[in-house]
Amino acid sequence: MPGMDEVTSETSTQEQPQPQSDAPLIPREPVPPIHSRFLFVDVAALRAKQLRRGARLRILSEEGPLPKKAERLAMEEVRRGLVMYEVPVGKSNGSQGA
Repeated sequence: MPGMDEVTSETSTQEQPQPQSDAPLIPREPVPPIHSRFLFVDVAALRAKQLRRGARLRILSEEGPLPKKAERLAMEEVRRGLVMYEVPVGKSNGSQGA
């Protein structure tokens, strides 16, 4: 029986799946354009937060100079349709009005 500090090779290799690639998740098809500026700001703000925490860029630097700030990078990614988003469905009450 192995001790607490000993690691068996059987359990460590079978339980941990290996990542297939280090590439960022980019939608296969561009996301439909956002027409609401409020939704655009919300999606870009969430993406900027991801970028500040170390997420990989989804824009190639070969296409020209990139902005330096996370917020500008996020807005460009959203504008190009590289950021997936979902609009939550609002709760509907049976009672309308007061």
